[in-house]
Amino acid sequence: MQKYVKLNLYYLGESSKGHKIYRASKWNKSLENLGGKLVLTESFEEIGKIKEIFGPITLPFISIKIVPEKRFNPNDNLYAKMR
Repeated sequence: MQKYVKLNLYYLGESSKGHKIYRASKWNKSLENLGGKLVLTESFEEIGKIKEIFGPITLPFISIKIVPEKRFNPNDNLYAKMR
């Protein structure tokens, strides 16, 4: 059974490496193992992977490496595939 977690994020911009940078608006310790997980849109379209979680422990920043040439609205709800 697949488990998906809604990521409560807001979009900040793009890094010099081309990764999308987000800030968590809600966070709990159970989400700390998100590194490397697939990121999907509400329609379950794969858009990339979480590359890094960094910054403050309570509301960290999240870097997502987007699949090349993939277009999506960075302000849409995003989900992480946990299994």
